[in-house]
Amino acid sequence: MAMLQFSDPTKLKTQKDLHKLEQYLPLLENLVYHVSLVSDNPRMVRWTSELKIRWSSALSSSSFFFLTGPKYFRIDSLQFELGMALFLYGAVIREWASEVLSVDLVQSATLFRKAAGVYHYLALEVLPPLLSSSAPERQPEATSSVSSVMSLICLAEAQAVTIRKAEEKGNTGLLAKLHFGVSQLLDEAHYILHSATQECKDISGRFVDFVSSSKALHELRSYKYLADSIKVSGQIGVTIGILRHALTNGQKKMPGDESWRSVFKREIDEVSVLLRKYEHENDFVWHEKVPLHDELPIPEGKKIVNYIAYHPERWERALVFKI
Repeated sequence: MAMLQFSDPTKLKTQKDLHKLEQYLPLLENLVYHVSLVSDNPRMVRWTSELKIRWSSALSSSSFFFLTGPKYFRIDSLQFELGMALFLYGAVIREWASEVLSVDLVQSATLFRKAAGVYHYLALEVLPPLLSSSAPERQPEATSSVSSVMSLICLAEAQAVTIRKAEEKGNTGLLAKLHFGVSQLLDEAHYILHSATQECKDISGRFVDFVSSSKALHELRSYKYLADSIKVSGQIGVTIGILRHALTNGQKKMPGDESWRSVFKREIDEVSVLLRKYEHENDFVWHEKVPLHDELPIPEGKKIVNYIAYHPERWERALVFKI
């Protein structure tokens, strides 16, 4: 995978889970629709509150440290059930995209874009009404900002998949732009996530680290390809300056997670090898001056993916409540 991963280690039976969700969601959409028509009825309010809908969280810090079992969050609203089911649906599509990556790049990128569309819809249409709920605690998945972050992450992953195809053509200038485009998407996600931590104090630090580490990884790759494209034009002094900056910056942003560190370290080692090679060549052949940091070019970001819009389906069956 062209990005770091933060999925649950237990593999989902993905297609089976997708099938179940795709059968459940239209039924739930229909129920929510008909309940909303009589939502002011006192008996319906009581029935809804007595459902005691609870979900655990995969993005909550308490998920990692709660020793007596998973922590559950409760909001007495069918909209909460719909929101959490859609969040799970997006997560399962994203998991499927990762699973097919090694065999079908086009399908993988399409699935990541589809997951991004689910999260975009969730953030704009489903979760905002929950802001007015009186729940004492809100899990990260129940906030619009976290769904927006997930949408951007999925878009970044879709673009990371398309980069694999671009690598076959070897256009280092384009690769620099595409990797920096991924970094920009994740930079936007990181900004929103920072705001989300003010709204929801229970967001896992590992989730935050994943976003920042993925951003740093693609930024490092972008500078590596930028240096390579400039070297082709014969500007070895500028090339050396870019690689020095990339290496220094990358070493400062080394992730704490061991599995992520190994991916990051391989990239840093590649940059180090290139830098030593070009410094040696410059010392013995070209003797070019290395520009100062503020004189160096920076990559230009290019984003070439967009989400696939999610259109909810509703089981067209009238419901009558005895109220």
